[in-house]
Amino acid sequence: MGRLEITVNGIVRDATGTPPQTNLLTWLRSIGLTAAKEGCAEGECGACAVLIVRPDGARSRLDSVNSCLVTLGSLHGAEVVTVEGLGTPDRLHPTQAVLAAAGGSQCGYCTPGFVSSLAGEYYRADRTPGQHGCGNGVHLEALAGNLCRCTGYRPIKDAALAIESPPADDPWVERLAQPSSWPSPVSVSDAAGAVVRPASLAEAFDALDADGAAPLAGGTDLNVERNILGRTKATLVAVEALPELRCLEFTDDHIEIGAGLTLSEIERRLAGRVPLLDALWPQFASPLIRNAATLGGNLGTASPIGDSPPTLLALEASVVLIGRRGEREVPLADYFTGYRQTLREPGELIKSVRVPLPLAPLTAFHKIAKRRMDDISSVAVGYAVELSDGVVSRVRIGLGGVAATPIRALATEDALLGCAWTPETAAAAASVMKTEGTPISDARASAAYRSAMLEQSLLKFFASTREEVAR
Repeated sequence: MGRLEITVNGIVRDATGTPPQTNLLTWLRSIGLTAAKEGCAEGECGACAVLIVRPDGARSRLDSVNSCLVTLGSLHGAEVVTVEGLGTPDRLHPTQAVLAAAGGSQCGYCTPGFVSSLAGEYYRADRTPGQHGCGNGVHLEALAGNLCRCTGYRPIKDAALAIESPPADDPWVERLAQPSSWPSPVSVSDAAGAVVRPASLAEAFDALDADGAAPLAGGTDLNVERNILGRTKATLVAVEALPELRCLEFTDDHIEIGAGLTLSEIERRLAGRVPLLDALWPQFASPLIRNAATLGGNLGTASPIGDSPPTLLALEASVVLIGRRGEREVPLADYFTGYRQTLREPGELIKSVRVPLPLAPLTAFHKIAKRRMDDISSVAVGYAVELSDGVVSRVRIGLGGVAATPIRALATEDALLGCAWTPETAAAAASVMKTEGTPISDARASAAYRSAMLEQSLLKFFASTREEVAR
């Protein structure tokens, strides 16, 4: 078994001997850092939130993540910060102080998670006064995914709006001005399983050859299965830091998005260049999840209710797969072959997602779920439409939650193509849309409801485009 070391609150800790597929939260609590709590074990409550120091160009950033969904063995050489490392009872950190002053803590169970997320926002390098409509530039969305069971959210919001800018001599300001690196290559194992972080793509393929091996990126889906269902893999191969999976490139005819980039990284680096993805991000779980989850992972799980496939299908994206025999590009519309099944062969990795240019000018992402935000889709729809002189000249519609796989709404696309963009056309196409897929009834929605939502979604999309078309 290899050596496993993780820096926590500035101290290098030896985690060697701990089962490497243990989640970070369990290990932190085992070494006495008990502020982070387990609330849901699936990334919905934020009680377990901690901060991880990550590269951000020539400097570093603090990303808040759900520690219950982080695999311990993937963190060799990483730097973790818990609320115990931010402040002490005698000397509170500014984020702790404002929460206390605003009455933002009652039972205290959720408070460390809020502090972690707020600290990430406190030290955000590009936070400027007036940004996001707030005098101190705080993006309140940064607190999403942290649930409070006692105080309600007003005093927590008040606290967030009361934080100031960190002073220049703040030790974390000085630390984040320095570069950092991704976790180091490692191979650790015990009787329950192994974690391998390869140093190269070739090493990744070697590790994936082992029986029962599976790729690991953010772990936000895989670790839910471990926590809730007790499902484990013989070997987890951590691939998100491989340089080949971390590209983001713009060419004349496409955008290449690396499968190992977190969703938060993609959002920052695209900087609004793909409006349909900008519509997706706020509805994809929470910042705690998006700071860890990757497009490669979301497509790799092949869930019919994953949020990214409907938008990527509407964008006519393709998946670039890479294996020992080289690369191959597969249209996303052909990638899914059955429930949780894809064209990806054993030993292959998703290298990137390729979005062709130019982009359609009229786009939208509709997510229908039991909760408005931070929930699993009952139905998800991505739209990309182009008009020429008021006539639909190009249309792509991606659907999730209405079949065993994400699908294109091909019949609806045919009903729209070549038709004038009018209420009559939208109504006729919406009647086709409600027949798309093979929806089922389950705990989230009935088949009839899903069909009805497809119809209403298209009518809503048409109504939302009227003003834009008029311009």
